[in-house]
Order: sequence, then C-alpha cells, then structure tokens
Amino acid sequence: MGKRVLLTGLDTFWGGRVAAALEKDPEIELLLGLGTGPPSVQLERTEYVRADTSYSILSRIVRATKVDTVVHTFLILDSSSGSGRTLHETNVIGTMNLLAAAGASGSSVRHIVVKSSSVVYGSHPADPAWFAEETPRSRPPRSRLERSICEVESYVRDFAEDNPGVKVALFRVANVLGADIDTPLSRNLARKLLPYVAGYDPLVQFVEEDDVVRCFEYAVRAGLDGAYNLAGSGKLPVSEVAAIAGARRLPLSPFLTRRAAAPLVAARLISFPRELEELLKYGRGIDTGKLARAGFLPATSSAGAVERFAQANRLRKAVGGQLPRYRYEADVEAFFKHSPAVVGPDEPAAS
Repeated sequence: MGKRVLLTGLDTFWGGRVAAALEKDPEIELLLGLGTGPPSVQLERTEYVRADTSYSILSRIVRATKVDTVVHTFLILDSSSGSGRTLHETNVIGTMNLLAAAGASGSSVRHIVVKSSSVVYGSHPADPAWFAEETPRSRPPRSRLERSICEVESYVRDFAEDNPGVKVALFRVANVLGADIDTPLSRNLARKLLPYVAGYDPLVQFVEEDDVVRCFEYAVRAGLDGAYNLAGSGKLPVSEVAAIAGARRLPLSPFLTRRAAAPLVAARLISFPRELEELLKYGRGIDTGKLARAGFLPATSSAGAVERFAQANRLRKAVGGQLPRYRYEADVEAFFKHSPAVVGPDEPAAS
C-alpha cells in the first residue's frame, strides 16, 4: 500500500502548492486536504474536507481515513493579517488539535511534517551570525507572532519526545520570495518602496518559494525526522535587496519607529509588522548544513530568490499589474470533467 497523506491549509498558498506537488508522487495512495475554503489551486486527485481554523474535526478524520502522514502547512506568519486571538487559535490551538489526533490511542499516523519559520529565533543585536537548529534565542519572544510560533514548536517538541514511534520533521523557513508568494516584505518590494530603520543595514536570508515546496516533497518521500533550517545559500544586506528589486528605500527613525511608520501603514503605502521591523534592524542568519546532510539543497540562493522575484514583478508590471493566473473554480472544473458538452480533450490552464 502507498502512503496516505493528510495536508492542512489546502485553501492557502502553501497547502495548495504542496498538494499539487505531492499529487505527482505515485507512491502516495491517498491525498486528503483540509481547509476553511475551497482549494487554492487546481487539483486532480486530492480529496477536500472543509474544517474550521482550529481543526477540531481532525481526530475523527484521522480515525476514519487511517492516514499515516500529516503535512501541517497552515500557520499564520504575518501578525498584521489577523488579531492576536486569530493567531492563537490558528497557530497554537490548530497545532494542538493536530498533535492530539496524531497521538491518540490507535492512531495510524507515523510521520508529521510541520512548516515553521525562522522567526522563532527572533532578531536581536546579541544574536550569533548563524543560528543552528539547537541554538537558543538571545532573548524571550516579545511579539505575539513570535510567542505563538515558539509555543507551536514547544508542543511539537513535546509530542516528538512523548511519541518516539512517530517521525516529526519541523522546518524553520527563512523569508520566502517568488513569483506568487504574498508577505509583508514582498508587498513592499512589489510597491517599489522598502522601509528601513535609519542607521541599520543588516544581512538577511531568503528562500525561493519553489524550493520550499520541493523541500516538503523531499521530507515526505524521505521520511525526514527532526528540526531543520531551510534557506537559500548566503546572506545579503537589505540595501542590496532593495537595489536588486528596484525599490526605493524609505528611512524610518530608529526612535519610535512604529509611530513613524503608522501613517504610512494606515495609508497602505507600506506593510510593517513588528517582526519585519526587528528583521530590518538586526537581520538573521540560519545555518542549513543539517538539511544539506539530510540530502536536500535549495536550487536557488538568497540573492537568486530576490532576483527571481524582481523578474516576476517586472513582468507583472509589464502586463498591467497582474500576471495571467489560473484560479480554481470547482463548478468550472466539474463542467470540464462531467458535462456531455465537452467532446474534446481539456487542457487546464497552468496553476
């Protein structure tokens, strides 16, 4: 029998992308996705179940489907996209329910893959140049996002210790850029206006969106276990990021920075959540040697990820603001699959 995989966040960017990639693996017998809405991309053989953000239905689904692998992509990593309550319910409660279902008596789950973030390390002047997976934070988490991610990881760590028969792979992903990903940093670069804290030009890392998807494919296929940092090779100064992307740098006062940024955020000229402010002051570097030794190397460097983003953004501008992009519509796909009106081979648009 092949693998039976359950994937969270099917209606989100990462859930849809990872599901589409895993569909190509012939060793996966069942692919089941959970989400609060319809899938975000066109999928051929992934089954879909609607769920709330806390995934309270997970225990029932795991028992009924006998899935052996769970891929958890659904964590909020932008504190400006929701309230503190939403962050806690989605990140912490959702992960707790997932782990409870996976660890229940008689559970069929033997492998869990979790997408976390390098935000868990924080950004501070006392930080090392490179964080290894076992390197502790330089100070306790202060922002609500950092607290939620640290709490998520503590539950994942406790689960792994209490369930030695289950492999648990956790990926701390660096800042992601690519043709389609939407983050506070990518929004600023797309607007050609990158805020920075005057007097600071820290070194930062990136990973290209396709490399993240490839990494999750590899983790499921290879049965990876343990915590891993994921980033493209090298670091580059924020000023160089702006230069590559063709963005004008917008200086903000190092004193009362958030107050200085508030009018610009309110006018939607910039995105500036607290975690981005810290990054643009102190930067962050994560050591990816452990993941390389486990057999996975990103195809694109940090600088290459910025360059690919800049190319896609220029193309987007050239075609009037939007790249032509397939949008999944269940009714339309049902028509192409089942209607007697369709008499020729259908070739869906690329997702």
